[in-house]
Amino acid sequence: MNEHDIQSLIREELSKHGFCVFRANVGKVKMQDGRWFDTGLPKGHSDLVAYKSGKAYFLEVKTPTGTVRPEQEKFLAVMRDRYGCAAGIVRSVDDALELVGAI
Repeated sequence: MNEHDIQSLIREELSKHGFCVFRANVGKVKMQDGRWFDTGLPKGHSDLVAYKSGKAYFLEVKTPTGTVRPEQEKFLAVMRDRYGCAAGIVRSVDDALELVGAI
């Protein structure tokens, strides 16, 4: 199972538990006309952001063997330490449910 498949399963399951979930695409893409499109999100921004009851949750989705980049670790630490959000690496639906406190 690839990262995109895991993200889809997590989005579906969190939605069943009443979370509003968004997938965040980060980076730049070269358009056909040669211009660059920037998503506007900072480097390392988590793959998924979930909201429920006025709380935000940042989920960096990886496969069981996927590697976390330093900028991803830094982003998660800022969300946790500076802003008090739940934020972490998840490699399965169960990991995601645990992070958001649904299990």
